[in-house]
Amino acid sequence: MELKELGKTGVKVSEIGLGTWRYSGGVEPLRRGISLGATFIDTAEMYNTEGVVGEAVRGRRDSVFIATKVLGSHLRYDDVINAANNSLRRLGADCIDLYQIHWPNSRVPIGETMRAMEDLVDMGKVRFIGVSNFSTRELQEAQAAMKKHEIVSNQVLYNLADREIERDLLPYCQRNKVTVIAYTPLASGSLASRPRLRRKQGTAVLERIAQETGKTVAQVALNWCISRESVIAIPKSNRVERVVENCGASGWRLSSEQVEALDRASG
Repeated sequence: MELKELGKTGVKVSEIGLGTWRYSGGVEPLRRGISLGATFIDTAEMYNTEGVVGEAVRGRRDSVFIATKVLGSHLRYDDVINAANNSLRRLGADCIDLYQIHWPNSRVPIGETMRAMEDLVDMGKVRFIGVSNFSTRELQEAQAAMKKHEIVSNQVLYNLADREIERDLLPYCQRNKVTVIAYTPLASGSLASRPRLRRKQGTAVLERIAQETGKTVAQVALNWCISRESVIAIPKSNRVERVVENCGASGWRLSSEQVEALDRASG
């Protein structure tokens, strides 16, 4: 498994992680992913999967990087602190590696929220601070509200079928060394065994490159995603064999010509 630096922290995380939104696979798929080097695990208080993540990493916590999120409705100062404490309890951990704001909330001053996030770092309960579903403007406002620490990541929708962030957000994050955590990188399965892109040409190119590389279409779609600078991906699967397949998207690279062909065909 290849690693990428998280923001400007000097800490490296697996470029393919394990997502747990709508996850119901139990501990075994997660443990298999960890054994294959997918040591970045993403969860959230909203997912109701922090408990299974905690169980899966028991006995191997030191080798796993846990990311979780606070609800957008819990962004008042006291609510953030309480949410973090509750997440720690469910995870069975004493520190969250990456604590993220799940989505922005214009009804709560961003300065109040970020003060709580920074205080959690100072308390030793959180290592790094991230956001999720933040636009470029919202990310900039959150960055401006920081007093002592930095925002290291932004978790957003990104895959071959949805490249909206390439217009503005992705270049901004790349320039400023903010890691993009791509969720739903297989477009909820539509880029897996029977790929469907809006353009038939895109589907044909994806299948052709899978044949050229000897990889599955899912592995090609994931490798395209992580071929981008400062991007890691967190596919979710409830099945061990799919987790193995997803982890096989790392450790090799599409050629520049193959990446360009996918860019043209899916744009």
